[in-house]
Amino acid sequence: MRPARALIDLAALRHNYQLARARHGGRALAVVKANAYGHGAVQCASALAGLADGFAVAFLEEALELRAAGVAHPILLLEGVFEASDLADVQRHALWTVVHHEEQLRMIEAAALPGPINVWLKVNSGMNRAGFVGDAVRAAWQRLHDCGKVAAITLMTHFARADEPHVISTTAQIERFDATTRDLPGARSMANSGGVLGWPAAHRDWARPGILLYGADPMPGEGNGLQPVMSLESGIIAVREIETGEPLGYGARFIAERPTRVGLVAMGYADGYPRVVPDGTPVAVDGLRTRLIGRVSMDMLTVDLTDLPDAGLGSRVELWGSNIPVNRIAEAAGTIAYELLCNVKRVRLEYVG
Repeated sequence: MRPARALIDLAALRHNYQLARARHGGRALAVVKANAYGHGAVQCASALAGLADGFAVAFLEEALELRAAGVAHPILLLEGVFEASDLADVQRHALWTVVHHEEQLRMIEAAALPGPINVWLKVNSGMNRAGFVGDAVRAAWQRLHDCGKVAAITLMTHFARADEPHVISTTAQIERFDATTRDLPGARSMANSGGVLGWPAAHRDWARPGILLYGADPMPGEGNGLQPVMSLESGIIAVREIETGEPLGYGARFIAERPTRVGLVAMGYADGYPRVVPDGTPVAVDGLRTRLIGRVSMDMLTVDLTDLPDAGLGSRVELWGSNIPVNRIAEAAGTIAYELLCNVKRVRLEYVG
């Protein structure tokens, strides 16, 4: 069996959720959209079932997968519904839905539902991607209240730069949200992962931790105590030696500066490891750091074993995890940890804890 796998530490996931809830106070929806950021939505929701106040997903199909697996907690649709017919499933499966634009509001007003639904009304406080602005917020709230089809209205917003602790735009968003929703009844939700960890002024009734649950700190270096949940691993499947001046891999990007012992690893960009990372990107072999050399190919990559004489065929290779932070690989790839984790595919997901 090919040795490539993503080892998912469910104890670390629970630790991170409890940390988020303690830091924020109040209640917290665990965000498990995009297959729990590549970690397996059903397995992660099941692991959090005894702790979580509820879950959040992007859209209806993701919620129905959780309901089919027996997840009975509240589930919020962060994108809301796309068609009026979706509202029947929202009501039938006791889901909560975001309303962030006029057409969704009209769908609810026109719907024939056997019972009321819970709505989260989204306020555009400055991200300018989705949500109602200014006086339109109060008008939307009143229409939802008056239509007779809504049981409760939670007011929410989303931050654009909460992962930048010294940027004042988040303070401005908090102030704008408070001013816009002043005197409107209902629970509030502001804090995403960055808001939970870095903006106490945003701590209200509900938090929505996402990336922090999976141990990828949105503010690396802040010492937040998160534990990595995914270890992307494989093994050395062949070893060879190349002489000084010899090329390695596609495009001959790497030229050996000395006699070099090369380990071939069963992991490539088809598995989700980024092709664009440069020579020197860190990897761990049997727990010891070394470097990637040569271009990442579809199914394989190559690492430097020259200074690891005990490493060889069958040695365990960690691409990211407890020894190699996923944020470090994201930085090398010029992207963010979210993308790397969501892109993991083809490898086995194995669960511990």
